[in-house]
Amino acid sequence: MKEMDDYDKQIDQLDVLGSTQTVIKQALTKLGYPNEMYELLREPLRMLTVRIPIRMDDGSTKIFTGYRAQHNDSVGPTKGGVRFHPDVTEREVKALSIWMSLKAGIVDLPYGGGKGGIVCDPREMSFRELERLSRGYVRAISQIVGPTKDIPAPDVFTNSQIMAWMLDEYSKIREFDSPGFITGKPLVLGGSHGRESATAKGVTICINEAAKKTGLDLVDARVVIQGFGNAGSFLAKFLHDAGAKVVGIGDAYGALYEPDGLDIDYLLDRRDSFGTVTKLFKNTITNEELLELECDILVPAAIENQITKDNAANIQASIVVEAANGPTTMEATEILSERGILLVPDVLASSGGVTVSYFEWVQNNQGYYWTDEEVEGKLEIVMRNSFNNIYQLAKTRKVNMRLASYMIGVRKMAEASRFRGWV
Repeated sequence: MKEMDDYDKQIDQLDVLGSTQTVIKQALTKLGYPNEMYELLREPLRMLTVRIPIRMDDGSTKIFTGYRAQHNDSVGPTKGGVRFHPDVTEREVKALSIWMSLKAGIVDLPYGGGKGGIVCDPREMSFRELERLSRGYVRAISQIVGPTKDIPAPDVFTNSQIMAWMLDEYSKIREFDSPGFITGKPLVLGGSHGRESATAKGVTICINEAAKKTGLDLVDARVVIQGFGNAGSFLAKFLHDAGAKVVGIGDAYGALYEPDGLDIDYLLDRRDSFGTVTKLFKNTITNEELLELECDILVPAAIENQITKDNAANIQASIVVEAANGPTTMEATEILSERGILLVPDVLASSGGVTVSYFEWVQNNQGYYWTDEEVEGKLEIVMRNSFNNIYQLAKTRKVNMRLASYMIGVRKMAEASRFRGWV
């Protein structure tokens, strides 16, 4: 499972597509592009809605709704995850496909953004029902995906096993082995070393770079992480091993706080496959309280819209690094920036996942596979360069890191679209 594994918490959904479009318009205006470019990039080029009939274990047939958005393929094939969640919506999938385009532009990959999702609750489905659903989704979208068209990957509540079923189904349809069709696969099926921890590794690199810029020593730095799924748990381990004190962690059911630092290895051993651990403890706090704890580094690694205009003034961290998608609203971004808090936005911080997915695709295409050390070394170069490019642009243009990220992220596909004669 990827970032936002604690996505099942009930929240008031703000319009993530609308806010994404607003920042894209600001970025394109700053870069001097005409309004026609915004009209092209404000929505995906393609949006497919599918209905998937699945035979359930009790003999009944249930019809599931699925989506696949392809935002812009001017640079290259589209790329992005597939999430299984009961709250998946068309507008959310559209917004996430745009974010994937931005991430690809930020880390300079030859991709546009894609995203997919199925409205379901995998926690209430059997192993075999999940397999049938995974295969049914591939059958439904097979005409518009492929290693040179659109490359899926894991996301919320999906994992390497689900990617393996999808790969097998696609291979049956196309009648040839095509490991480059999908990333996040098991190693034995052409997966890449470092893929599972790639998002957290990328966030960790961004935290290191942000700490350098602010003069913070990571050793004994107090860290709070909201979310204990794939990204949050790996991140807690990486930072703990680097000498930081992880004083707070949260999941969908609450949060834990220990001012002297939590026993991360113990918590990792006790967490379940959905990234929850707080149900095992009595002395918990709320996620709202967790976000406002006194700390040096705050990492929202769960769900959208956690830092808003209502609590941004109460954030006590000097650095906020977004490991989740859209955890900070536009109004909150302005408040944090005005308070001098360094905010490292999601489209930069969480781009380690798509970067290593790109590495996996490259390895599949060339049939030559890299070591864990090679993958980690290449990822560090990409993430450090991307962070420093955005940091410098923010300083030069006197804008916040989010707008600077969007400016760099949108520029590549805007230029590619211009050269193609689309605008």
